[in-house]
Amino acid sequence: MTLFLVQFLIVLVCIGLGGRFGGIGLGAAGGLGLAILTFGFGLPPDSPPITVISIIIAVITCVTILQAAGGLDLLVTMAEKILRKWPGAITFLGPFVAFLFTALCGTGYVAFSVYPVIAEIATDARVRPERAMSMSVIAANFGLIASPVSAVITGTLAILAGLHVSALDILSVTVPGTLLGCLAGCLFVWKRGNELDNEPEFQRRIAEGTFKPLKTQENKDETASGKARKGLVIFIIGILLVVLMGSVPELRPLWNDGHTIKRMDVPTTLQIIMLTTACIIMLICRIPPLSLDSGSVFKSGLVGVVAIFGLSWMMNSFFAAWSDLFNSAYRDFQNPLLFGLLVFILSAVIYSPAATAVALFPAGVMMGYPAATLIALLPLTCGSFIIPGGAQIGCVAFDRTGTTKIGKYVVNHSYMLPGLVTTLSSSVFCFLLAGILL
Repeated sequence: MTLFLVQFLIVLVCIGLGGRFGGIGLGAAGGLGLAILTFGFGLPPDSPPITVISIIIAVITCVTILQAAGGLDLLVTMAEKILRKWPGAITFLGPFVAFLFTALCGTGYVAFSVYPVIAEIATDARVRPERAMSMSVIAANFGLIASPVSAVITGTLAILAGLHVSALDILSVTVPGTLLGCLAGCLFVWKRGNELDNEPEFQRRIAEGTFKPLKTQENKDETASGKARKGLVIFIIGILLVVLMGSVPELRPLWNDGHTIKRMDVPTTLQIIMLTTACIIMLICRIPPLSLDSGSVFKSGLVGVVAIFGLSWMMNSFFAAWSDLFNSAYRDFQNPLLFGLLVFILSAVIYSPAATAVALFPAGVMMGYPAATLIALLPLTCGSFIIPGGAQIGCVAFDRTGTTKIGKYVVNHSYMLPGLVTTLSSSVFCFLLAGILL
């Protein structure tokens, strides 16, 4: 047991070290931890999470080509029109749009593009921007676990494949559960803080002349490019096929391997459909070759792959080496609250719902947790709001009124309470739905 605790401490230290750098740094720190475990303690390295990585690469490829076709820009334009139509409801509509577009694309890129719009619309409507901004960032994060093509859902699907879980099983819990959780978060911030006209910081900026009204202008381009519309329609059809074929086994092909009749598994089906969808978008939209890998989604997606590669390889090797201990001593440890608390705490350091799920959910499977419980725990992988990152810091800059803040002690920021309320509410709703539906 002492050796187990020492090695577990090494794993935690490497996670903390990687969390300071994020992205590629997290993957590199995972490699360091794996080196210590294998060369230092003689643990056999487990296989890298090839299936998970392959799925994520296939999805990244598809979304990157959609971006090259202009599909993501089209989504941003659609979002702006929705938000400007009802500016007084920005506290609810801003988070809803951030959630919806993130869930559709499986990436926070689109949501990040509409944050400045949300801030300016709230300011023009004299609604305290902090309310909409804080919940929009939180909602976008939770949209990842309601997306059939996000890394966290596809990774979880691969982990739970042995438990006969389909994408529809996961989404039937996470989509309504997180939507209700985000609604609870929006209700929490609805009247939070002073009204904008009574906010001392805003009044100070007006008096000093550091705030100048900036009337937002509606996008005058009413005609989106044809290839953007075609690409977006093809992409949506691809997503629907992923959900349909992943949920109806009879739609997937069979073959005889000489011993038994096998059916194509869900992860393989997803990869093929996503790559095929990408190719169809590329051909029909006639995308120039130089534009295929130049978008921001491609870079951020590959950074995520490296993080998951190193971190998951380390965690999988650690759990596999101590599988007997998990199977014997912890198999009856059926306390999802404590396991969920561990997931939430580490998610704040790992800073990625996908990397958190891929790193820790295999241990949950070893402990004997049913699929319904692990699916219900997915909201607890979204603790990245605890320590402010790119989206949080960026939205502080976007809010020119000064209501959205990072506190003196770092963790006392505008996103903390809305994030905690949304996380707790989403977890409760997901547990209730999992108990009913699964």
